[in-house]
Amino acid sequence: MGRTQTTCKVCRREGEKICDSAKCAIVKRNYPPGVHGPKRRRRISGYGAQLRMKQKAKSIYGLRERQFKNLFQEAAKNTTDVGEQLLRLLESRLDNIVFRVGFASTRAQARQLVTHAHFLVNGKKVNAPSYRMKPNDEIEVKESSKSKFYFKESISLVQKVKHPDWLVWNGKSARAKLVAPPDIEDVKRMIDSKFIVEYYSK
Repeated sequence: MGRTQTTCKVCRREGEKICDSAKCAIVKRNYPPGVHGPKRRRRISGYGAQLRMKQKAKSIYGLRERQFKNLFQEAAKNTTDVGEQLLRLLESRLDNIVFRVGFASTRAQARQLVTHAHFLVNGKKVNAPSYRMKPNDEIEVKESSKSKFYFKESISLVQKVKHPDWLVWNGKSARAKLVAPPDIEDVKRMIDSKFIVEYYSK
C-alpha cells in the first residue's frame, strides 16, 4: 500500500496510544475502528502480528511502504542486528530530530516544517525530512524564520523539553547537537523490531 493510514486508527487497532496527538481517538474509543470494533479483539496469526508491527512503525514515523522498505534494506546491508539498526535509522531522520528537539509537537508537523526549509543543519539549509543526522551534527532554525511567531514561541518552549541524552540543546545559540547515535531503548518498548525483520525475511 502506498498511502499512510490515519494514525489514530492505528492507535485504536493496537489498543495503545502511538501517535503524538494530544487528542488521540483512543482516549474516547479504546477499541478497533469499524462497525465490529467494540467487540472483543480477535487473536491474530504470526504473519498478522508481523504485519501489524510493521504498520505500527510506519505510522509512528509517517512513512510510506517504499520509504520504510528502503530503510530496512539499508539496515540489512551493514549489520547483523538488523532490527536495532532499522530503529536507529528511523530515529536519525531529520524530521524525527526536529520532533525530539521540541520544535514541533508531532512528527507530521516536523515533516512539514522541514519541507518548508525552516532549518539549517551544520549551517546549511536542508528541506528533506529523510535527511540522516549523524553524531556532531547541529540543527537550528534559520535566521529568516526566527522572527516568525511560531518559532519565537517554540524556541522558548524547547528550553522546557526533556531531551534524550544523545541530543543536547544549547539555549544560548538556540541549537541542538546530536552528540551520539540515537539511544533506541525507549523506542524498543513501542516497536518490537524482530517482527519487522521476520516480515521482510519471508
